[in-house]
Amino acid sequence: MGDTCVGKSCLLLRFSDDIFTENYTTTIGVDFRFKTMMVNDKLTKIQIWDTAGQERYRSITTAYYRGAAAICVCFDITNRESFGNLDMWFDEVGKYTDNDVDKIVLANKCDLEEERKVRKEEVDNFEKEHGIKIMNVSAKTGEGIENAFKFIVEKLIKKK
Repeated sequence: MGDTCVGKSCLLLRFSDDIFTENYTTTIGVDFRFKTMMVNDKLTKIQIWDTAGQERYRSITTAYYRGAAAICVCFDITNRESFGNLDMWFDEVGKYTDNDVDKIVLANKCDLEEERKVRKEEVDNFEKEHGIKIMNVSAKTGEGIENAFKFIVEKLIKKK
């Protein structure tokens, strides 16, 4: 979940199908993919839901938060507003999920470091204040994506 145009769908496609497209259309409602991966010597099949970031789809997308084992909230490092809206997204998480749902923040577009609008210190402070892991990723290059999903799956495996 996260603001519109932060790259949620592109992250999902990069992770599930190892493809990237510059011309991805806006998600209407929800989309999902499956991926099988080895985590701690266990073959693990995960289902990932991609929710639309636009306000007009919020009544649809919130229904999909309820059964989630984990939530990935995304923001775009070149878009200050998307970082500023993280608290709003975590308020949504609090309304529609159990308190023990695992959470992670994906700081997307780390390949665009020269266009960064969110300072690393701000990201570090958010991570410390909220106790939520923030990982740098790039849907375009694939950087960090496998590690981010592996991190969350490892947490889920330990919990079970």
